Amino acid sequence: MARSLKKGPYIDPKLMVKIERLRGDKSQPIKTWSRRSTISPEMIGYTFLVHNGKEFISVKIREAMIGHKLGEFSPSTKFYRHGGRIQKELEKKATTK
Repeated sequence: MARSLKKGPYIDPKLMVKIERLRGDKSQPIKTWSRRSTISPEMIGYTFLVHNGKEFISVKIREAMIGHKLGEFSPSTKFYRHGGRIQKELEKKATTK
């Protein structure tokens, strides 16, 4: 469910303090655990290290990401693969070529 328009987008206050502290130095990454924070226009150009539950994943903020959450760009589950015996045979043929 979306957040009320009356309240506006949620941005973690600690995250905004970190952005204000680095105002201008966009080369240094900002480490955060706040996956629920909405990406705002002030964040464009910064690199965030977003925690996925196990490690920090680097996310470079671009204009197309505004309005999305930080957690959307840091997957918390790892995809292994689909298929069983048939998929293994196909992969084996691909590696031998």
